[in-house]
Amino acid sequence: MTDNAQQQPPATTPELPTQYAPAEVEGPLYERWVERGYFSADEKSEKPPYTVVIPPPNVTGALHLGHAFEHTLIDALTRRKRMQGFETLWQPGMDHAGIATQNVVERELGKEGKSRHDLGREAFIERVWKWKGESGGQISGQMRRLGDGVAWERERFTMDEGLSQAVQTIFKKLYDDELIYRAERIINWCPRCLTAISDIEVEYQDDDGELVSITYGEGEETLVVATTRAETMLGDTAVAVHPDDERYKHLVGKQIKLPLTDRTIPVVADEHVDPEFGTGAVKVTPAHDPNDFEIGQRHSLPNIAVMDEHAVITAHGPFQGLDRLEARSAIVGALRAEGRVVAEKRPYTHSVGHCSRCKTTIEPRLSMQWWVKVGPLAKAAGDAVRDGKVKIHPQEMEKRYFDWVDNLHDWCISRQLWWGHRIPVWYGPNGEVVCVGPDDEAPTGEGWRQDNDVLDTWFSSGLWPFSTLGWPEQTDSLAKFYPNSVLVTGYDILFFWVARMMMFGLYAMDGTPPFHTIVLHGMVRDQFGKKMSKSFGNAVNPLDWMDKYGSDALRFTLARGANPGTDVPIGEDWVQGSRNFANKIWNATRFAMMNGATIEGELPPAEELSATDRWVLSRLNATVAEVDALYDDYQFAKLSDALFHFAWDEVFDWYVELSKTTFMAGGEGAKVSARVLGEVLDVTLRLLHPIVPFVTETLWTALTGGESLVIADWPADSGFRDAGAEREIETLQQVITEVRRFRADQGLQPGQKVPARLTLDGTALAPHEAAIRQLLRLLPEGDAFTATATLPVSGATVALDLSGTIDVAAERKRLAKDLAAAEKEKAQAEAKLGNEAFLAKAPDQVVDKIRGRLTKAEADIARLTAQLAALPAA
Repeated sequence: MTDNAQQQPPATTPELPTQYAPAEVEGPLYERWVERGYFSADEKSEKPPYTVVIPPPNVTGALHLGHAFEHTLIDALTRRKRMQGFETLWQPGMDHAGIATQNVVERELGKEGKSRHDLGREAFIERVWKWKGESGGQISGQMRRLGDGVAWERERFTMDEGLSQAVQTIFKKLYDDELIYRAERIINWCPRCLTAISDIEVEYQDDDGELVSITYGEGEETLVVATTRAETMLGDTAVAVHPDDERYKHLVGKQIKLPLTDRTIPVVADEHVDPEFGTGAVKVTPAHDPNDFEIGQRHSLPNIAVMDEHAVITAHGPFQGLDRLEARSAIVGALRAEGRVVAEKRPYTHSVGHCSRCKTTIEPRLSMQWWVKVGPLAKAAGDAVRDGKVKIHPQEMEKRYFDWVDNLHDWCISRQLWWGHRIPVWYGPNGEVVCVGPDDEAPTGEGWRQDNDVLDTWFSSGLWPFSTLGWPEQTDSLAKFYPNSVLVTGYDILFFWVARMMMFGLYAMDGTPPFHTIVLHGMVRDQFGKKMSKSFGNAVNPLDWMDKYGSDALRFTLARGANPGTDVPIGEDWVQGSRNFANKIWNATRFAMMNGATIEGELPPAEELSATDRWVLSRLNATVAEVDALYDDYQFAKLSDALFHFAWDEVFDWYVELSKTTFMAGGEGAKVSARVLGEVLDVTLRLLHPIVPFVTETLWTALTGGESLVIADWPADSGFRDAGAEREIETLQQVITEVRRFRADQGLQPGQKVPARLTLDGTALAPHEAAIRQLLRLLPEGDAFTATATLPVSGATVALDLSGTIDVAAERKRLAKDLAAAEKEKAQAEAKLGNEAFLAKAPDQVVDKIRGRLTKAEADIARLTAQLAALPAA
């Protein structure tokens, strides 16, 4: 009745401790998995491949909740596929994190009173490698704590020898195909990190600044421009107006005086200018603004840089040597003194770009850099999704992907750092430029030098799905495990990383995309939906929660919140609830084993099973089918919820409880129930294992004697269903639930026993009378039985003798008071819903809330009226 391979049951049933102690189990259990090679992947295997690469964490990083969330999802997928018989590779590794790592080591040097320039480039890089060996990569140990089933023997680093060869190979290939070039353009410059950064590494936020309107020109030939960056006017080389703007047609082509300088600049007509914005005239600073640069290119304007790499003014004159913010204030003061300031607005809130790493305000800067010509690469990346070669899940995220790749600008890939892959280009004494591949000899001799810059970190991580498998060599691993089966990553790096991998994978691997499916998840937030941040005081170290509640509890909490593409709120109370679930699994399995639950022998045929046994096996198979479908649709929250409710509600709260009477009776029925209970627990633990691996492994090996759940078979749906048994047990549940509710309403303690008469004629519940009495604490009616309350439920009748168990008068008074409150609530809700003026003005959500209050009040009135009627006469 379940299609699952039999394990050899243990010769003797091991005794489980009374309580589950995660701290004592998880570490040794994980090391045993690794030592036995369960997570290794064999490229020679005949099994079908299943490949996932880890989004490589920074070598500087420590495990945060975002990592824990993402790793939980990947681990669940790979553990299930391994159990399904796939040759499963979860590829681990780390990113060298160019800027972040260099900053860490430079801070260390600063404590010694040194800079990287004191060491020189080679010595500094040696120092970084030394730091990496001693302090980097602490996240690897934290991944083990979480239970990540990665192939550790295959761990890669974006700066290791093989991946460095891959970087040099693809750079040379792109260069030879004229898809990499060097040009002077406006880039995003961080004056603190002292390097260019890409567009997607710029974080925009609303800052309070100033908007100053300034008169340019003299006499009759003047116009007014407005700017938030007055310091850049020193580099202005034109003022631009729209060609159709009648206000300025007489000035187009003329030269006007640039304030505070001895220069004049032209007025040019350009369709880029919006005549409706501000005064319709804009200052043009081609060396310090990307839009101005484009105007400058169209009108052959000179590029005048007025700031150095530290954002300090270099233009000769009274402002030279001032920081950009100091210069801004000084320049506005000088303009004010000359009477050229027409208007000033402070604060003026506007969007300002900041470095995503150090939060310094970005300075657009004209600079000679290396670029990837992304046009043909981005088109291929977009077409792969449009043509169905790659699926994005959830599908609604496709629009964001297309919006990005269809409008992608050329990518600045050079960084002014020392740590990273140095650009493999040499310059000769006579202007020669030579790009060197991994098999080429670099030019030598007097006057030859290598480019000083390194490549953007995302350049090397863009090769991750195939470089980690040995490319450019045509290795067995590459043939076996490329393309990857699925990529699981956050929607926040769809542009940073995913698009890069798509472009490079299709280019390097002859049109074969790097993965079949992209699964995008949201960001982890606090329980109120706020972004987690140290500055907000709501950041959480996941290791603290793992120490307190166990890794399984954290994993289950994260998986249960993982709805596709949406952010995941999490609070400590939820992790504690998941810890309670792990304890519930432990206690129920321990009870079952103490009562002889076993997987030994075949399950009896259906006709020899009780309705309770047939019901649970029917529900078990339906759950297997449901979980499989949800896994295939990457619905982690729904499958976790389905497993939670099946395990807790149906198995532990109902089947185990219903089985207690069978076990107490003993005999053949108890043996059958022990076998069925063993089967149900075996399959349930397998289903739960990918998400909560530690507690399930401990229990399953004790129950079955199997070697490990990691290599056990994934359960299969046998197709067995018994709709009749399901209806019968649902009726039984209704009876028990209704009587329990009535007992609670009457103020009876859960363990308090009361006499009862059960009338089960005409129902299928007669075989369940012992279970009903056991679960409801109902005594036989006895000679003095007097029915003081009668409950008709689902065709059955339960008569209770409550005489002497409750204070009838006090209970009647309490119920009457509650009934009066419910009737008042109903009247108030009806009055509001009957008021047309109120309905016309009130928001829909307010009206819906009042309708909900009315529905609840009506239900309360019906319930309380029934309880009053059921009370015995005073």
